[in-house]
Amino acid sequence: VGDRISEGSEIATVETADNVEETPDKEEKQAVGRDTEKSDKADKEPARVEDFTENSSDSDETETVKKPAPEKSLEQTDDASDDTRNLIHASPSIRRYARELGVDLNRVDGSGAKGRILKEDVKAFIKTSLTSGGAATGSGVEIAARPEIDFSKFGEIESVDLNRIKKISGAHLHRSWITAPHVTQFDEAEITELEAFRKSLAKQAEHRGMRLTPLVFLMKAAVAALKSFPEVNASLDSSGEKLILKKYFNIGVAVDTPDGLVVPVIREVDRKGVFDLAEELATKAERAREGKLSPGDMQGGCFSISSLGGIGGTHFTPIVNTPEVAILGVGKARMQPVYDEDGSFRPGLILPLALSYDHRVIDGAQGARFVSDLSRTIADIRRVLI
Repeated sequence: VGDRISEGSEIATVETADNVEETPDKEEKQAVGRDTEKSDKADKEPARVEDFTENSSDSDETETVKKPAPEKSLEQTDDASDDTRNLIHASPSIRRYARELGVDLNRVDGSGAKGRILKEDVKAFIKTSLTSGGAATGSGVEIAARPEIDFSKFGEIESVDLNRIKKISGAHLHRSWITAPHVTQFDEAEITELEAFRKSLAKQAEHRGMRLTPLVFLMKAAVAALKSFPEVNASLDSSGEKLILKKYFNIGVAVDTPDGLVVPVIREVDRKGVFDLAEELATKAERAREGKLSPGDMQGGCFSISSLGGIGGTHFTPIVNTPEVAILGVGKARMQPVYDEDGSFRPGLILPLALSYDHRVIDGAQGARFVSDLSRTIADIRRVLI
């Protein structure tokens, strides 16, 4: 009551289950209320809004009495952050929206009337921050932008633009890393029998004009594990309060291209045989290398596999391809001594596995059980295919 209301200020917030809207005022006015100490009747006159003009202060009906500001006690201190916050021109819903995303409104430029900060301004700030290196993490902690460094003072340099794939994937990977708390679970799987079985099917694959790689068997094993652990075949909803359990099994496979990694999705892996999967995977991998994948080819995944077996290395920590909640990293298989139950050693082909997952959805025990189950399935792949 008694606050001045300038043109464009919100005078009411209308909130429903689906939306929050602000009602701006079109003229300068002053909020005038009644003395609540005089009457506490239920039918008392509500506060009203009157035109704010120079003559309003001379009204006989309303007299403004200015009270002297109380002196600050020694215990009171000036809070610069409160003063700055009060100067921000943003509605309560926008302030709440910014708080949820961890955005400091002091750094957001408003595009609305008289510099008002709109929802679009907050979104634009986040987008700019993600691409420039300084971003709101969503947890209330802001990452400081990296200072500009003149590397030329240390020696000769060359500046090269990032290609389109790395620009797009870089922003997505950054968002996934800062929004999903990552944990990586390591394990190994013996694939001696799997490799022997794969080689036994090599001639059939050759007659079909294709090459049967170990990756298609890993895809089938992953589906079997996802069926046993439905919380891994899931995604968090936008509120972060509900888990969407998926009843379909689409597997994303990272493909190395001249411009960087892309992840085409193979759909309905549970309904396809290894030969069909090998043919589809080869087709999509070729399209990826030619830059001919459509956006639809890379959408709808449930779980991703990134295999570096053809390149080398053992364990690594892949980044979860959100909104998925887990990704499997596969290293290069190596012959190692395997200890049998009879007390003897024999040579075995060992495949390194690394499962990265979103700790908001999957805890350590679940992650360990999943990757252990996956390892056993890979070691005895025939039971999945029969």
